[in-house]
Amino acid sequence: MFTLTATGAVLKLTGIWTPHTGTPCDVNGNDLPPNTLLAPLPEKASDDYYPFDSRVEFELADFFFRKAEMSASDVDELMQLWAATLPEDEDPPFADNKDVKNAIDAIPLGEVDWQSFSVSYGGPRPSCNIPPWMDDEYRVYFKDPLKVARSQLANPEFVDSIDYTPKRIFDRHNKREYKDFMSGNWAWRQADEIAQDPEAHGATFCPLILGSDKTTVSVATGQNDYYPLYQSIGLIHNSARRAHKGAVALTAFLAIPKTERDFKDDPHFRKFRRQLFHMSLKFILQSVRSVMTTPEVTRCADGHYRRVIYGLGPYIADYPEQALLACIVQGWCPRCAAPSNNLDDGDNVPRSHEHTRALLKTFDLKTLWDDYGIVGDLVPFTVDFPRADIHELLAPDLLHQVIKGTFKDHLVTWTVQYITNEYGSEAPKILADIDRRFNICGSQLPWVEAFPARPGV
Repeated sequence: MFTLTATGAVLKLTGIWTPHTGTPCDVNGNDLPPNTLLAPLPEKASDDYYPFDSRVEFELADFFFRKAEMSASDVDELMQLWAATLPEDEDPPFADNKDVKNAIDAIPLGEVDWQSFSVSYGGPRPSCNIPPWMDDEYRVYFKDPLKVARSQLANPEFVDSIDYTPKRIFDRHNKREYKDFMSGNWAWRQADEIAQDPEAHGATFCPLILGSDKTTVSVATGQNDYYPLYQSIGLIHNSARRAHKGAVALTAFLAIPKTERDFKDDPHFRKFRRQLFHMSLKFILQSVRSVMTTPEVTRCADGHYRRVIYGLGPYIADYPEQALLACIVQGWCPRCAAPSNNLDDGDNVPRSHEHTRALLKTFDLKTLWDDYGIVGDLVPFTVDFPRADIHELLAPDLLHQVIKGTFKDHLVTWTVQYITNEYGSEAPKILADIDRRFNICGSQLPWVEAFPARPGV
């Protein structure tokens, strides 16, 4: 097996040289000579426990917060007892639980700080009987996605599981193989597009992979709904992403507007709820916009600095959320404009921001809704980001669309219906036998042994 990377010295594709080599540089962005060895990092003194004053403070904070998970009141009581045993001119390691938390928060490495912003409705209001949702404030909690991406890119755990450039992998028969994200065509095309700017030559393209899904947490929360937004970077190998080493980070909790039953189907409320979703994503990702065109010098997992250009990569979501992201009507495809009941002869051109803008200039909102499945009074959040089109970025929903949709809802349903029609009263016994064989197959026997050939079949 051999690998070809997107470098101007190796391949010329689609008429564009792709000199995105992920070239190491110094802290000022100047490319280092080839094969430059990484200067060793200065060793930390064995007695340096910054921001703690001593080893005792460090280990005590670790014991309180991580090992014992001690309550704030217990920490306060313990520090008071500790202070009572000391001379008047001496103090315990910490004053109280707030002092412990402040010391932990001052650690320079680790999690990115949480931030928040609030949103409220600012549109027209009725003269009377104003819905409560128009007066409510909706708070969104998030981490700076650029800082999260920097942390993931610099994580030394990924030193052997990261690609700094798109690549193409071929087997011994010269057939293309797809394994990690950067071996796909999309990353290569993005590198080609970025390489049209001479100032970006030699930079590393780092796509952000996003995903979100509303979740109901019932244990100890009273059926609370949460709307988490997750983030990863495309440079990390799939094996490392599945290893739970920080390759996937919780980046935000999106707001979930709710209202009384009387206003649940109010079109103004539905529009506000969708606008809130897109506005929140746009605001959360605003720090990334400037570094999607101008390289930023960033420290990487191998210790080298590289000039990095970020981008919005695939967005992973189930179908209802795909419809929300693409600003389309439920039942239509978020990637093409073909109607579900006429896939062959319809206007099945790929959806794009450019195509939608042309339709908006030509048709009214009702025609857009009925004939093209477009919610014309909404704007996808990706419109304001370079090289980003939500219709291209939406990833297939493997669970609901492929496994559940294709296999369970289609193949299994069809098979059950066929057996029921063909065997009548014997069908329940046959279906029970199939279930039994699947259970045995999954726990004990190989698939071929669990389904031996039957005479005449």
